[in-house]
Amino acid sequence: MIINSRFFNRSELTGFIVLAAVLFVILPLSLDVFRLNLVAKYLTYAFVALGLVLCWGYGGILSLGQGVFFGLGGYCMAMFLKLEASSVENTKIQSTPGIPDFMDWNQITSLPLFWQPFHSLTFTILAIILVPGLFALIIGTAMFKRRVGGTYFAIITQAVAAILTILIVGQQGYTGGINGMTDLRTLKGWDIRPDHAKVILYFVEVVLLFACIGIAQFIRLTKLGRILVAMREQEDRVRFSGYSVANFKIFAFCMAAIFAAIGGAMFALNVGFMSPSFVGIVPSIEMVIYTAVGGRTSIFGAVWGAILVNFAKTSLSESFPQLWLFGLGALFIAVVLAFPNGLSGLWADYVQPRIDRLFGSRKTKAGWNDNSVADGAPAE
Repeated sequence: MIINSRFFNRSELTGFIVLAAVLFVILPLSLDVFRLNLVAKYLTYAFVALGLVLCWGYGGILSLGQGVFFGLGGYCMAMFLKLEASSVENTKIQSTPGIPDFMDWNQITSLPLFWQPFHSLTFTILAIILVPGLFALIIGTAMFKRRVGGTYFAIITQAVAAILTILIVGQQGYTGGINGMTDLRTLKGWDIRPDHAKVILYFVEVVLLFACIGIAQFIRLTKLGRILVAMREQEDRVRFSGYSVANFKIFAFCMAAIFAAIGGAMFALNVGFMSPSFVGIVPSIEMVIYTAVGGRTSIFGAVWGAILVNFAKTSLSESFPQLWLFGLGALFIAVVLAFPNGLSGLWADYVQPRIDRLFGSRKTKAGWNDNSVADGAPAE
């Protein structure tokens, strides 16, 4: 597999420009604040899809429990926001002022010890990255060092998602239970609920998304990225070459967990609540669908997959609330059967060749010689 020496090849540069134009210019100018906030919600899942490209698309590790890390990041951010919303002044009607309302309802009279550090935004930001990363490190080390992979690993990640959901629901006094953490109002005194705040958060999220795209692209172009692809295709040959396959798998899994956690944190900020319904098996499988539809080996395709599938989900659930799940399932089957490389495969097979021919014909008319040096390759 040949990796282009430039950061983006021609096709990827086109995808980058199109995505940037859509997210930074076209959508903010054409949508009202409500719909723009919906797009911001969709983009939180794009972080998860990006991680799955590295983990599943390049590393060959199918994780059906990414909702776990999405939820951990979301709950870390929600804990900080909930503590800020639970000041003594705001909770003076409670039996115990100064603690979250769901704790007061469950007869808890003091803030638990593990909640205390989340008064700090710095600690919260570190926790959003470190807690899911360390959790993924523990799971990955336990599984990959014992050469557990494939279907067995996918089932285990599903089990972890189910366990965490049950734990969150069961510990209602500490987590908010089935209702989750609601009424999230301010970030360091800045009200996140007005329309202008939603627009600012949207642009912050888009900037973070492109930063994660840059990180994923950097990993893909390095020797590490080539080893991940080789590991996906011929794991035993990589192992016999002297590389620690387990360590590479752990790295890919941890990066996917961190990306998912960043998406979860932005979800809590944009939507204003966090609940266990975003942690379990069903949302985790939906996250895999986003990646599959966009193209599991395409960074930009995964982002488009998350946007378009969630848009279809919203549209179908508004018009046909009882049928959208069937539509989502049919979409996934169609992807697997008709275009297994997802939207990125359709782009590469049908759209990009037309663009190349168009620009090629223009260069020829301008008197350029395209056959001399192609894509930075040395002339013979």
